[in-house]
Amino acid sequence: MSDTSAAIPAGVASWRDFVTLMKPRVMSLVVFTAAAGILVAPGSIHPVLAVASILCIALGAGASGALNMGLEAVQDSRMSRTRGRPTATGRIAAADALAFGGAVAMFSVLGLALAANYVAAGLLAFTIFFYAVVYTLWLKPHTDQNIVIGGASGALPPVVAWAAATGTAPLEAWILFAIIFIWTPPHFWALALLAKDDYAAAGYPMMPNVRGDDATRRQIWIYALLTAAVGFAPLAVALGGWVYLAAASVATVLFVVPAWRLRREGSAKNAKSLFAASILYLFLLFGALIAEHGFGLYAPLFGAA
Repeated sequence: MSDTSAAIPAGVASWRDFVTLMKPRVMSLVVFTAAAGILVAPGSIHPVLAVASILCIALGAGASGALNMGLEAVQDSRMSRTRGRPTATGRIAAADALAFGGAVAMFSVLGLALAANYVAAGLLAFTIFFYAVVYTLWLKPHTDQNIVIGGASGALPPVVAWAAATGTAPLEAWILFAIIFIWTPPHFWALALLAKDDYAAAGYPMMPNVRGDDATRRQIWIYALLTAAVGFAPLAVALGGWVYLAAASVATVLFVVPAWRLRREGSAKNAKSLFAASILYLFLLFGALIAEHGFGLYAPLFGAA
């Protein structure tokens, strides 16, 4: 345990600490992508049930975050960017974080089953399990490909939301999954380049620590190009229209250019620029889908939808 944890008595926690356990920034991204999934899905769902479904999906993400913090309390205490987390400081015991995460997970899955259907609930349960067990306990400590495979958990919310609206998870839903899944490695590796000393202190085999900065920047560039290509896939299945085309075109330039700069020069400034650009990229793509299908701006590229 770090010196920071010794300065704070164990068990002294506020309600804000429990909110922090659920990683609210991640939850906000989940709400955003899930909203796109539920709006783009065909058919209709009652607005109250739609809001309830998105809330349950967000709580599922929060449960994953709490379980993750409970399982990684020791490692978090060794990293400068995470040592202030409530489990790392001892304000919340790891066992309590696990109990809290488990309770929220059960509530979110059962709530989604009642608000929507068992398909969506099953997908949400799998998402939580994948992040807390497969990613946190197996992938993250043992392979430099952890975020490549583990990114599936963060990419599933729009699929879960689509299933909540329709009871199915067709190809179109998995295209939304693919965008986030392919986007995750360059987004996360940009951060890993900046925090490689932290990851080394915690004993995590992140890409920069195992293969070096040059190899990481090369992989970032390859995944950035793949992300750019997959980002236009919604146009091929009529999920996106003219607004989406415009947003994806602008977003691609804003994302690929800093990725190329980082490929050529591995400075901290370029890594930070790419990290920020990657967030903007996802916001523009899913924001365009929300605008088109939530605010009546959808106009198909190839005639009538």
